[in-house]
Amino acid sequence: MTDLHLVTKAAHYAAQAHAEHRRKNIEATPYINHLAEVAELLASAGLPAFVVAAGYLHDTIEDVEVTYEMLHTEFGVAIADLVLSVTDEKHLPRHARKERQVEHAAIASPETAAIKFADKISNLRSMVKSPPHGWNGARVQEYVTWAHRVVSRLPAPNAYLVLRYEETRLLLGHLVS
Repeated sequence: MTDLHLVTKAAHYAAQAHAEHRRKNIEATPYINHLAEVAELLASAGLPAFVVAAGYLHDTIEDVEVTYEMLHTEFGVAIADLVLSVTDEKHLPRHARKERQVEHAAIASPETAAIKFADKISNLRSMVKSPPHGWNGARVQEYVTWAHRVVSRLPAPNAYLVLRYEETRLLLGHLVS
């Protein structure tokens, strides 16, 4: 399979899996927009095709009825493992899930770190354009602070993603100050 085929296959798979999924922002943006932004950030950062493909798929296990085994069958062990490495454990309470992300950030592989960076960038950009429904400035600031705790612990950060993250964080900082 060529790199182009792998990435377009992942984009198609993610679009089908998240077809009914919307962001929780005021505009209820189609979820595929988030996945495409994450994948585009990863591609712009020079990451290999399997990481870009995993960027499209990064929320499938966590948010829709896709299993590790399904991803393994469709995309192989490297992508399935990478998606699993960024998947929240939904059975845990929200606070415990968030703390686990902070703890696991320090031992993330460079590929996992890149997806986490790209995901946080996309989430923060979404808050600038259209914050989650019902979130006030304090709740947005809480997310910004938590996201920074996660990314500040990630090893071997990609310079491009760090720059995009800092630009977005600064913009959001001005909005919530």
